[in-house]
Amino acid sequence: MTSESPAPRSVVQRGLYYDELHTGVVYAHRPGRTLTEADNVLFTTMTMNTQALHLDAAWSAEQPFGQRLVNSMLTLATVVGQSVAQLTQGTIVAQLGLTDVSFPKPLFHGDTLYTETEITEKRPSKSRPGQGLVTMKHTGRNQHGEVVALATRTVLMWSSAARGEGHGEGHGVHD
Repeated sequence: MTSESPAPRSVVQRGLYYDELHTGVVYAHRPGRTLTEADNVLFTTMTMNTQALHLDAAWSAEQPFGQRLVNSMLTLATVVGQSVAQLTQGTIVAQLGLTDVSFPKPLFHGDTLYTETEITEKRPSKSRPGQGLVTMKHTGRNQHGEVVALATRTVLMWSSAARGEGHGEGHGVHD
C-alpha cells in the first residue's frame, strides 16, 4: 500500500504589494554591493560616458578627489536595484519617475554601497483599480555610513487582491 504524500509547499520570492507597504517604514536592503573598477569601467563604457573622471586614472589623480569616481549613474542604478528583491520584485506595474536625485559624496572603487528605502507616501490609483502609487526615498551609504546617493522614486504597485493573493496569506507561499 502506497500513500501519496502531499505536494511540497512552494515559496516564490517577491516584493511587497501596495497594501503591505506602510509610510514611515524604512527597509534596509542587504547585502551591500562592493563596486569594483571593472564594474565602473564596464558600466561607463557600455553607456558611452567618456568622462575621464571614470576612466583615466592618471588624469583623475590630479583632480580634487585624487582618484577615479564611480559613475553616479551606476551608483543610482545600484541604489534602486538593491531595493528590488525586498520591495518591488513581481509587484511593480511601472516606475513612474525619479526626482530629487543627488550625490552628496563620491563613491570610489572598492567602496561598498548599502541602501535603505523609506516609504514616504502612498495612495490608491484613481484610474487603475487594484493598483496604487507609492513614493519612496532611497538613501545610499558607503561602508563608513556616509550618504553617497539620495533619490525619490514613484512607482505604480499592484495590490495583493488584484493579483489574487489575499493580504497576509504568506509572502508568496502556495499550497
